[in-house]
Amino acid sequence: MKIIKHYLNGQDYDGGDRTSDIFNPATGEVISKVQLGNKKVVNETIDISLKALENWTKTTPAKRASIMFNYKKLLEDNANTIAELVSKEHGKTIEDAKGSLQRGLEVVEYACGIPNLLKGEFSSQVGTGIDTFSMKQPLGICVGITPFNFPVMIPLWMFPLATACGNAFILKPSERDPSSTLKLVELYEKAGAPKGLVNVINGDKEVVDALIENKNISSISFVGSSKVASYIYQKSASYNKRVQALGSAKNHMVVMPDADVEQASDALIGAAFGSAGERCMAISVAVAVGNVADDLIKSITPKINQIKVGPYNDKNSEMGPVVSKQALDRIKSLISSGVDDGADLLIDGRDIKLQGYESGYFIGPCLFDNVKTNMSIYKEEIFGPVLSIVRADNYDQALKLVKENPYGNGCSIFTRDGDTARDFSNEANIGMIGVNIPIPVPVAYYSFGGWKNSIFGGHNAYGMEAIRFYTKVKTVTSKWPQGIRQGAEFKMPTLG
Repeated sequence: MKIIKHYLNGQDYDGGDRTSDIFNPATGEVISKVQLGNKKVVNETIDISLKALENWTKTTPAKRASIMFNYKKLLEDNANTIAELVSKEHGKTIEDAKGSLQRGLEVVEYACGIPNLLKGEFSSQVGTGIDTFSMKQPLGICVGITPFNFPVMIPLWMFPLATACGNAFILKPSERDPSSTLKLVELYEKAGAPKGLVNVINGDKEVVDALIENKNISSISFVGSSKVASYIYQKSASYNKRVQALGSAKNHMVVMPDADVEQASDALIGAAFGSAGERCMAISVAVAVGNVADDLIKSITPKINQIKVGPYNDKNSEMGPVVSKQALDRIKSLISSGVDDGADLLIDGRDIKLQGYESGYFIGPCLFDNVKTNMSIYKEEIFGPVLSIVRADNYDQALKLVKENPYGNGCSIFTRDGDTARDFSNEANIGMIGVNIPIPVPVAYYSFGGWKNSIFGGHNAYGMEAIRFYTKVKTVTSKWPQGIRQGAEFKMPTLG
């Protein structure tokens, strides 16, 4: 059986006695194993990164940009191969995998403009004969810890911008589906990035703790659950590291009585059930305002029943399995709790069976109505194909639901009324808001990040927020002598 190793200094690295199984979620079969690293592997990786950093920080931003242009082309040329690797280990459809790659490519494209993004500021004559200017300089060695649900997109949010800013990077992908992430780094080196600039360590908590505790690591980027994000934020801060840690979500879509119901139901189908709901931006709660709930259910029910569930290699599949047996069992348990708590399970996909894939981790779309805020299916991030409808009497009640939820990743409102949409955009305490758009993931030149318990740390992902995260500002105040020296001065320079 294939053993997936670490990738250090441009080649596979054999390190760590422990391994973890990698499954094909469509069949439930173990298809390979991945080595799990340890502190020794981490220390070896740090040494490699420090050596690569010596020359990389002296590489011009224009040269880094040219590598990024090459990289973008290679990612496009290898899109089918990358998508196949994602789908085989994660389970999502090929088209869904390609879509996530495209969103990562947008960040690579943004990184191509790094010479402009790294520009500093200059002020002449801040004092007599005195100029002040600032520059953005790299942090050193940065770390990215990425989740299973987007093994390509989220790494592409991180290491292209980090290295474009002049840093070295250590990537710790999910041990559930590391192959596509490793492919990304191989292609980056093929594009011209020096070997050892981006290294990949596979592992679990042992590796994460070793990375956080190492004094040579400058920053930690993380995407995953809020519980782990909070742990990484607190532990990293105790070791004086810069942190961006993106956590869980419970995204609401408010449907107003004046909304186009057909448009709203179409939007809900993709937002709730795409990628089997394993997205931090998935809509898991539809807040139906006034009398729109019945019409919404009438519109969405046949569309849900038409969703084609199947393995990634079936071209007709629209939704694949969830990633693991543990995830499947947890989702089913939460659905059962919703029934026990009194919610109405209108569509139950728990018993779906696919011929030839009986051992796969498949679950069909599920739809609940009359969900209450004290129920587990409302309070917890299910991370599966389960949509809950909560009924609200009016707009103020719907807005209150959004504001009182502990998570603040994304939300949206569907309405024809501009005043309502404007008020919702201003008042909702959420990081990313959509108006008649179900999944409001920003384009690469803005930034991605939530509020409340959906983020820990002061910086969002990609956009200028990432440039600020991966650099530190140095300000220089200079004065050149003009002939006769004035001698020592013991006061701050003034405008005089």
